[in-house]
Amino acid sequence: MDTNTTNFSDIFKSSFLETSGSFSIVDSLLGLAVAFLIGLYIYAIYKKTFNGVIYSHSFNISLIIMTMTTSLVIMGISQNIVLSLGMVGALSIVRFRTPIKDPIDLVYLFWSVITGILSGAGFLLLAIIGAIVIGLVIVLFANKIKVENPYLLVIKFDKNLVGKEIQQIIQERTKKFALKSKSVIQNHQTEVTYEIRVKENDSSITSEISTIKGVQSAVMLSYDGNFTA
Repeated sequence: MDTNTTNFSDIFKSSFLETSGSFSIVDSLLGLAVAFLIGLYIYAIYKKTFNGVIYSHSFNISLIIMTMTTSLVIMGISQNIVLSLGMVGALSIVRFRTPIKDPIDLVYLFWSVITGILSGAGFLLLAIIGAIVIGLVIVLFANKIKVENPYLLVIKFDKNLVGKEIQQIIQERTKKFALKSKSVIQNHQTEVTYEIRVKENDSSITSEISTIKGVQSAVMLSYDGNFTA
């Protein structure tokens, strides 16, 4: 008496499991070489256009490595359908905890991943042309277009002090200002917060306000998460 059983091999035939695409050493090395060169290009663009507070060399190096590893992953999963399914499942459980403070860093990460995908898939010319165009756009916007960053000016002064002198200094030393908040704290002190746009990142306004009798402190903070005083 024959017993019909269904197992994994009946669903996925052995020919399907064992079949893989042709593997070319030359194409693989060429793809990795292009990914490495474009990664160096991204590295140079990031270093040239960086305008943050602290430059992270390790993050910039990781852009090169990410470009090459993404290319390598794409080469591997394109050769075997089972491997591609397993790779998708493995990557789906990965969680990245490193905080990205500057949105432009996310752009560089996405650029590195896309370049690796194109290089691994064999679209080398598209990856090169795209890298050149994107790099030129980033350099153009970084060097030619200057954006005025707003600042928060936080001032603490005695409750009995009239803020007219403070406001007069703010009017004279800033291009634009707006009162954001005003509160009375302990020890009969008043705290006010202004949004200001200073001339050429001039922070000396805090020193001038601090000389006013009755002012306890004057602190200027930038909006991008970095502190300047």
